Amino acid sequence: MTGTTALYDVPGPGTRRRHALYAVLSTAVLLGLVAWVLYLLFATDQFTYTKWMPFEYKGIQELLLRGLGNTLKAFAMAAVLSLALGGVLAVGRLSDHRPVRWLATLVVEFFRAMPVLVMIFFIFVALKVQALPALVAGLTLYNGSVLAEVFRSGVNAVERGQREAAFALGMRKTQVMTYVLVPQAVRAMLPAIISQLVVALKDTSLGFLITYEEFLHAGKLIASNLDYDLPFIPVVMVISPIYIGMCMLLSWFAGWVARREQRSPKTEAVAVAEAGPGTLLPGGEPPTAPKP
Repeated sequence: MTGTTALYDVPGPGTRRRHALYAVLSTAVLLGLVAWVLYLLFATDQFTYTKWMPFEYKGIQELLLRGLGNTLKAFAMAAVLSLALGGVLAVGRLSDHRPVRWLATLVVEFFRAMPVLVMIFFIFVALKVQALPALVAGLTLYNGSVLAEVFRSGVNAVERGQREAAFALGMRKTQVMTYVLVPQAVRAMLPAIISQLVVALKDTSLGFLITYEEFLHAGKLIASNLDYDLPFIPVVMVISPIYIGMCMLLSWFAGWVARREQRSPKTEAVAVAEAGPGTLLPGGEPPTAPKP
C-alpha cells in the first residue's frame, strides 16, 4: 500500500500526533468555555429553587405547551403554503412566456430581499390582519420565494440530454416536467427544501413581536409577569433546548433524506436457471459437430 491517494497524502506519524494534539486542545478549550458559563450561572444564582419554582405549576406548563402547539401550527401552515407558493413561482420562472417569467422573477427577487419581520409587521399593522395569519403570510412570502429558486435550480440541474430526449419522443413540456425532470430533480432538491423549512421553524419565534402566543411569547410572559426575581435565564434554558431539538430533528431528517436519495435504486434479484443442453431434436440426441 502506498502512502498517497488520488487527492491527498496520507498523514504520517508526526501529522497524526499533531492532529491528536489539536483535538485535545480544542476539546480543552470547549470544556473551559462550558465550565466558565456554568460558573457564571452559579455565581448569579440561576439554579436556585426560587427561579425554577414557576415551572412546577400546572398553569405554567399548560402555557408552555399551548405556546409550543401554536408554534407548530404556524410552522405547519407556513411550510405547506411556502411549498405551494414556491412551486407556482418556480413554474413561472421556468415559463417560455417572457411576461410570465419576468413577473415571477420580480416577485421572487422582491420577497427574497424583503426582511421577514418587515413583511410580518406590514401585514399585521397596515393591513389589520390577525396575528396568526400575519405571521404565516410573512413566512410564506419569504420562504416561498426562496423555495422557488430551489425548485428552479433543481430542475435546471437535470442533465440537458434528458429534456432533449423527452422532447424528441414527442412529449409536451408539461409531460417533460412532470414525468422526466421533476422526479429526477427531487433528489437534489429535498435536502435544501427541508433545510429551508428549518429556517421557517426558527422564524416562527418572530410571532411574539406581534403578540402571537407562540412558544417564545409564552416564555416572555413567564419571565416578565412572575414575581420570582425575573427568571429570564431559566426560561431560556427551558425554551432553547426545545427549539434546538426541533431544528436538529428537521436537520437530521434532511440528512436522512439526502443519504437515502443518494443510494442507487435497488432491484430484486431474479433467479436464473443454470445453463443446460438445448431442446432435443426429434431424433432424441442433441446435435453434435462433425468429427474431422
